[in-house]
Amino acid sequence: MFYSVIVKPILFLFDAEKVHHAVFTLIKGLHKIPGVSFILRNQFTIKHPALHRNIAGLHFENPVGLAAGFDKDAKLIDELANFGFGFIEIGTLTPKAQPGNDKPRLFRLPKDKALINRMGFNNGGVDVAVQRLSNRKSTIIVGGNIGKNKATPNEQAVNDYIIAFETLFPFVDYFVVNVSSPNTPGLRDLQEKEPLMKLMHQLIQLNKTKAKAKPIFLKIAPDLNDAQLDDVIDIVKQTGTDGLIANNTTISRAGLQTDEKVLQNIGNGGLSGWPLHQRSLEVLHYLRARLDKNFPIISVGGIMNEDQAVERLKAGADLIQIYTGFVYEGPGFVKRINKKIIKA
Repeated sequence: MFYSVIVKPILFLFDAEKVHHAVFTLIKGLHKIPGVSFILRNQFTIKHPALHRNIAGLHFENPVGLAAGFDKDAKLIDELANFGFGFIEIGTLTPKAQPGNDKPRLFRLPKDKALINRMGFNNGGVDVAVQRLSNRKSTIIVGGNIGKNKATPNEQAVNDYIIAFETLFPFVDYFVVNVSSPNTPGLRDLQEKEPLMKLMHQLIQLNKTKAKAKPIFLKIAPDLNDAQLDDVIDIVKQTGTDGLIANNTTISRAGLQTDEKVLQNIGNGGLSGWPLHQRSLEVLHYLRARLDKNFPIISVGGIMNEDQAVERLKAGADLIQIYTGFVYEGPGFVKRINKKIIKA
């Protein structure tokens, strides 16, 4: 209540990306005060056997994760672990640092409980993230979301994914292959069957050469039609992909309450939040009906309240992730979801 009535209205007065960085600075600073970590952990973390999940050979304390994009560069792993998440996904990380797209590039749609972003894989590069990961203290499960640099042509994209995979391998618990962001020109072309088959095959074969392989998930767009989803299903079966993350942001603007002129001024970008809920649920149902019941699916996109979170799990998601819901609902959202899961 405090967050929604007092904190959020103040934060929403300012530029979304600037607020994001300011909140990061605040969280980092607070954790330097003795005892704050303990207080936050006790306030926001809930433990219960009903929350435990064993997925893809990993044990999760609870099924609620932080989606990629929030902590791209692994700056706040230890701090965010205190807010009750069962796992945190960093990235998208690319081999080389890149600034991303021009600002402004992150926008709120309060009428729709949504965000539009066209960040463009802005990150400090995989090597910098590895330096931070090597110094982390928490034991929370961390996923590494990897992509290609904007300047890398699609014909050479596999090399970028391999570099990021190899560099991150000792420091993350699972990987996510991101070919579904709408904000890097040409990236979604890699979702076509032939290039995607090649990419996933090479990464999975490389993974098999390791002393202990790590789960590799594929993250897909919500804008795929049924035939394209069937191709994805065929690819994950043929290549031995460990799981799917459905979905990334959407390029659709259907059914929004936000004024059309506002949307035109914002321009291109991926939409997340409430408007994505129904499509994400549809994709989840489609995938679960056609994949083995034990095939891991992480559902993300449009989870904005506790009932929607439980609905995803009942629809066949093994784990869920939040991002926009965390922005709109505040730091207590994870605990509320987990309490609801226990009661469900």
